[in-house]
Amino acid sequence: MDVTLDDIRAAASRIAGKIQPTPTLPSASLSAVAGVPVHLKLEHRQTTGSFKLRGATNAIAQLSDDDRRHGVVAASTGNHGRALAHAAKLEGVRAVICMSALVPRNKVEEIERLGADVRIVGDSQDDAQREVERLVTEQGLVMLPPFDHPHIVAGQGTLGLEMMQAVPDAVTVLVQLSGGGLASGIAAAVKGINPAMRVIGISMARGAAMKASLDAGRPVLVDELPTLADSLGGGIGLDNRLTFAMCRDLLDDVVLLTEAEIATGIRHLYEQEREVAEGAGAVGVAAILAGKVRSGDPIVALVSGRNIDMALHRQVINGERTRFEEMDRAGGGERAA
Repeated sequence: MDVTLDDIRAAASRIAGKIQPTPTLPSASLSAVAGVPVHLKLEHRQTTGSFKLRGATNAIAQLSDDDRRHGVVAASTGNHGRALAHAAKLEGVRAVICMSALVPRNKVEEIERLGADVRIVGDSQDDAQREVERLVTEQGLVMLPPFDHPHIVAGQGTLGLEMMQAVPDAVTVLVQLSGGGLASGIAAAVKGINPAMRVIGISMARGAAMKASLDAGRPVLVDELPTLADSLGGGIGLDNRLTFAMCRDLLDDVVLLTEAEIATGIRHLYEQEREVAEGAGAVGVAAILAGKVRSGDPIVALVSGRNIDMALHRQVINGERTRFEEMDRAGGGERAA
């Protein structure tokens, strides 16, 4: 299986008018740090507050009439669930969203507000996925996973088309890396247009499942740990059909960040760019600030989401050390209470 540039262009036509085209703007502050022009793709301004609406909308649009009657189900760390709930509601389709106890309450509440049936199951994305599989078997719901699905990947890849249109001389793209739907979709788009493009996946050091899997040469299980970049949590699935291979073949590098580095990225976006971003949304910026990404040519960094608990955001921008940073300093692997 693979997702091609033609698939992504078809997705762009399919979702046009159902999502918000988001701006790609130059960052003077980050350009000064990197020594080359840096542009920020501000996808956190998307309806539902993250890029996930693209894939969800593309997938919902391709459901059969029978699928629509049954409804859809997905596991989520929050943003995919919110996007799927929104896209399903617009089409009059039932949505069930399964999440673990690690998902922040503010994300759960937004999904409930959109009218989805929310199930909180276990302490990991894998636990939530088992509930999804039960509902597919027992109730006939249609599974639309957060990343390992060609329609989801193609929808997320439309971001790459917009990046290349906005910054045609870009050479390096920084993209969030979790289950790989976003990273593989963007990589397929930008490398389909310009094979010389470099695509770097950015994740947190605490429980980066795709990085561990790429290192092992196969999908592996990784403990899901609390992190400021909660949207990047969860496994990639031992039976991963699509995104592992695409990330293996298309990503040029993977960069991991500490919790303190992620916090610095959140602060920078707020103080210098006047943007509110969640931890996962800020990792590209954080990687530049940490000196972990170097390029001699223009960079586009994706700001992928804004759905952060605002009490936590205030703590970060006030310079207070978060519990995630304390876990990093202690070297612990504690789960969230």
